[in-house]
Amino acid sequence: MVRTRYAPSPTGFLHIGGLRTALYSYLFARQHKGKHILRIEDTDQKREVEGSTENLIKSLAWGGVEFDEGPHLGGDYGPYIQSQRTEIYKKYAMQLLESYKAYPCFCTPERLQQMREEQQVKKLPPMYDKTCRRISTEEMKEKLAAGVPYVVRQKMPEDLELAEFHDLIRGDLEFKIALLDDHVLMKSDGFPTYHLANVVDDHLMEITHVIRGEEWLPSAPKHVLLYQAFGWKAPEFAHLPLILNKDRSKLSKRQGDVAVEDYMKAGYTPEAVVNFIALLGWHPGEGETQEIFSMDELIERFHIEKIHKGGAVFDREKLDWIQWQWRRRKFEEDPRQEGEKLVALVQEYIPDEWRTDRLYLERALKTVKEKILQKPQEVRGHIEFYFKENVDVNPELLTHQKLKVDMEVAARSLRAAHDALEKFDDYEYEEKIKDCLSGVVSELGVKNGQVFWPVRSALTGEQFSPGVFEVIWVLGKEKTLQRLQEALAKIS
Repeated sequence: MVRTRYAPSPTGFLHIGGLRTALYSYLFARQHKGKHILRIEDTDQKREVEGSTENLIKSLAWGGVEFDEGPHLGGDYGPYIQSQRTEIYKKYAMQLLESYKAYPCFCTPERLQQMREEQQVKKLPPMYDKTCRRISTEEMKEKLAAGVPYVVRQKMPEDLELAEFHDLIRGDLEFKIALLDDHVLMKSDGFPTYHLANVVDDHLMEITHVIRGEEWLPSAPKHVLLYQAFGWKAPEFAHLPLILNKDRSKLSKRQGDVAVEDYMKAGYTPEAVVNFIALLGWHPGEGETQEIFSMDELIERFHIEKIHKGGAVFDREKLDWIQWQWRRRKFEEDPRQEGEKLVALVQEYIPDEWRTDRLYLERALKTVKEKILQKPQEVRGHIEFYFKENVDVNPELLTHQKLKVDMEVAARSLRAAHDALEKFDDYEYEEKIKDCLSGVVSELGVKNGQVFWPVRSALTGEQFSPGVFEVIWVLGKEKTLQRLQEALAKIS
């Protein structure tokens, strides 16, 4: 059975790249009718942030990434928090020592620092010089008996030239073992390093496929050799491409939001965020044009071999477009509730006094539906003019050089429109409002824009707004006439 895992460290928020890793791992497991496991890797106690585990679980649940086992679910392979498994790691570290696949290193931090400084001066790569690998068995026993603090280091094999493995995304890879450090497996405080805990847990939890970020690629040969040292079969590996800023630098907090909770707070829906990050490095195939995918569709269409090797650019505009498409899809499912859905979408962004007349609010929102489906948080700027007691119109806004609307044309159009709309009563129907204003155009013998532009500008006080018929439909007779009178008074 396929068993995948997502194994974050509780050091803060869930990074958008972390959600992508968890998503791909989940999709792969579900596609193969397998199990998806959550494991918390908290062996670096100094970096742990209180509440991070709960935040991670909450953010993953928001994104629709499900687990079959984990610290919040239990399971047959627990505990699922590494700090609760330290005795297990000690047992396997001892196994490596006894089989001479690892050795105790008694070097002090001071000696290691001096060694690194000397290597820096000589422009050598920063690697442990294997001093303790060469000490005699007698000296090693003496130090152990004397209680000298030590770490456990992996013995990199000296009889092999290459560490080789197959990556599901990158193909066959090989690394020169001579360039690999005798890295630390167990620290002097009894806590394992990432490398030991990771390999032991993946083996004991029967993980078949390890899907993780490209930043772990340099660690992969160490892990492959560690599996060999234990005599275990290694899982399949898939190293995902980096997520990049538009300038091709690595996605970072300095250049924008990188936490999943930032997008939750900004009003993005989980469907849109998951859809977007699924496409950060993966595409269903050549010639495919579909870009909007539900979770079920992703499970059906996802293939790990179609993940690109190169970095994926995080394009916020693309995310906004996908969000827009998702909101449109939801609205189209039941257009009868459109007004209610629009109010629900923007309710946290509008003042309470705007809700007094629910029908008026719904109508106002309908005139800017596409804009607020894209960015509901910007709703105030789009409809505020509807709720003003008085619109302070700049007379210059009533004119338009291209449309040949000067102040005289504007005044004549506003008077004629006011008189026609004063006699008009069918404000419930946009088509009839259009007929009324078209009659004004015919009466004056001018072009549409020479009436529509000054009337719309007088009613909104804005250079850009919904169309004049929609605006009149929302405002109704009383407000429409009042605003036209105020604009006329200003330019007379």
